[in-house]
Amino acid sequence: MADQQPLNQQQNPTAPIFNIQRVYLKEASLEQPNSPAILLEQEQPAVEITLHISAEQLAQQPGIHEVTVAATVQTKIKDKTLFLAECKQAGIFEIRNLPNDQMAPVINVVCPQIIYPYLRGNVSDLIVRGGFPPVHLAEINFQAMYEQQQAQQQAQGAQAPAIHNNG
Repeated sequence: MADQQPLNQQQNPTAPIFNIQRVYLKEASLEQPNSPAILLEQEQPAVEITLHISAEQLAQQPGIHEVTVAATVQTKIKDKTLFLAECKQAGIFEIRNLPNDQMAPVINVVCPQIIYPYLRGNVSDLIVRGGFPPVHLAEINFQAMYEQQQAQQQAQGAQAPAIHNNG
């Protein structure tokens, strides 16, 4: 049986490695707590979208990381929820032999950039399947988001990255 290591790893065992192992929908839910009565309302709903990134190294596999990008979309008419959609899109990445100062940007910028298009599609699909017009998540500059998070951490201690968009 042939060695399964990539060619560059065979030639240089300390070469940086970045591989996408899997991208998957980790969780999805759609709630319509005030249906069917609220569906008859004529008023335009207010939409609130929240994004969150999390990452963890898988203990049983050194160098293997799970990165998750979660979106929550809540629409309300007055004080009643029309629908609440929540999706978590995740990816499993093999990341090895990177300098420590490059690891955080890869996990917080590169990995979410790979996962996010899948999340956008799943959120839109879930909402449409619920009988509503699609909600399209805006493009995200994960580099700017990461830099903003770093600045906040330096100013006031550790916080999880989140974006709030009221619209």
